[in-house]
Amino acid sequence: MTGADVLLLALGAVAVGAGALVVTTRHLVRAGLYLVVCLGALAGSYLVLTAELVAWVQVLIYVGAVVVLLLFAVMLTRAPIGASDDLDRPGWAAALVGGGTGLGLSVLLVDAYRWSAVELPGAGTAERLGGEIFRSWVLPFELLSVLLLAALVGAVVISRPEIGSRPVADAGPDGSADGDAR
Repeated sequence: MTGADVLLLALGAVAVGAGALVVTTRHLVRAGLYLVVCLGALAGSYLVLTAELVAWVQVLIYVGAVVVLLLFAVMLTRAPIGASDDLDRPGWAAALVGGGTGLGLSVLLVDAYRWSAVELPGAGTAERLGGEIFRSWVLPFELLSVLLLAALVGAVVISRPEIGSRPVADAGPDGSADGDAR
């Protein structure tokens, strides 16, 4: 076992541990911060696998944008920041579904490859990856950016109740609006 293997296993353990903390914590903001740790460990795994471009995209897009958007949405919608009893639900059903899904995927993987060796393609380049993204995947890429922008605008609109509501006119001395006497 090489040093890269040990580092990859350690980063995988950090990512799995932080991911488990994301779904088990009762604090919404802490869940967002655990998500940063999980995604950071995943970016570190990409670095160990010498996929530097994918690692930095992981940091910039997911850690730098999606998690910040999540935390801003929590803060702008005035969601409870401390421990929330709404997030404390029985975990046995989720553990059963997660375990069953993991077992099903493991059986599917073993059945598909039957422990045979799979030949890996050659290493990719940033030029080839960029060409693929902006040729074949440009529409999903742009739709995702519009979706994130709509989520941010929606969080701002929800957080400001005075947007879209009609102002109440000041009543005059005789009770009519704007002091008009009839």
